[in-house]
Amino acid sequence: MAVDKTIFFVTVALIILGIVFSLSLTTYTTVHFGYFELHFFIRQLIVGLFSISLIWAISRLDPDKYFNLLGFTIFLIFLGLMTLMHFLPETYVTEVGGAKRWVKLPLISLAPVEFFKVGFIFFLSWSFSRKIEPGVDKLKDEFLTFVPYVLAFGVVVYLIAIMQNDIGQVIVLGTALAVMAFMAGTSTRFFMFAMLSAIIVFIVAIVGSDHRVARVLSWWSNIQNFVLSFLPDAIADRLRVEVSEAPYQITNSLYAIKNGGFFGEGLGNGTIKLGYLTEVHTDFVLAGIAEELGLLGILFVIILFFVIIFRTLKLSNRSENKTHSLFALGVTLLIGTSLFINSFGITGITPIKGIAVPFLSYGGSSLLAHSIAIGMVLMISKKVQY
Repeated sequence: MAVDKTIFFVTVALIILGIVFSLSLTTYTTVHFGYFELHFFIRQLIVGLFSISLIWAISRLDPDKYFNLLGFTIFLIFLGLMTLMHFLPETYVTEVGGAKRWVKLPLISLAPVEFFKVGFIFFLSWSFSRKIEPGVDKLKDEFLTFVPYVLAFGVVVYLIAIMQNDIGQVIVLGTALAVMAFMAGTSTRFFMFAMLSAIIVFIVAIVGSDHRVARVLSWWSNIQNFVLSFLPDAIADRLRVEVSEAPYQITNSLYAIKNGGFFGEGLGNGTIKLGYLTEVHTDFVLAGIAEELGLLGILFVIILFFVIIFRTLKLSNRSENKTHSLFALGVTLLIGTSLFINSFGITGITPIKGIAVPFLSYGGSSLLAHSIAIGMVLMISKKVQY
């Protein structure tokens, strides 16, 4: 059977869009930092073309021989790298805000967490297909089965949320863990308990960090007038906060979206990117696209993502191999959750989490990792009858 060509070509279209906007949205950044005007474009072009080749190469592999081998290799190598990088000297790692997130290589810096997410999704799909049996009646038995995964996820939380101060990636992986466990066969009551526990852990993680508390308060100060207008004054006064630091990134992101209107300012003609929205080619790429291509352009991008999500879910539903089915579901969650977290963040619905938009945001690690994931999905698609 042939690979799913729709997923392949739609992914390629998104990668090409990412390459185009790595040039269009970085006008101010290149001038501000004194870079060559094609600095970001050339790098994204090289990684983008390599990623497309990587997707094609992985998709041609025999899943019976190479799927598990590739999955375990990615999981073990990048789990080890995430652990070791915190003990490496600054010569080999890039540190931002006290957190070591990138490993320096001769030609590129890699963020191990991006690749680890793919490996973790594989590990869950492989393990759940063997350990979780549908129809278990006793909640106690489900807890006992799930204890090793809770411990494993605790290690993930420590490595990512604490050591790298990146709670956004934990949310993505935690969502995948819960939904994949439910689809693997856990009961609804266990799923609800797991989600409640995750919410509690999430709240504790925020309260335990002054930086995260400040970010939440900044976000709340931006939307509180609208939300509190629906509540009685006595309650609204208690919930109102005064924050001196304005959430300028979200404000400028909303200005960019509003400025784009229905048809956009035109490719390369955006103005908010000129020093107002500093992360426009990375975390705020959707806002930049909305300004230059308008509502029509951003709807086109969203449709492309939904095509990938629909096709991978369809593949997951029709695969007779449980490991393959859960992996396709996990990749769907990986891409979909990242897209929604970023979209909600740039529009002020939720606090900004620093999650890249798959295939669109500038950055080699995210693009390569998601390309590997899509390549593995295409590899197993050859075993599925559509």
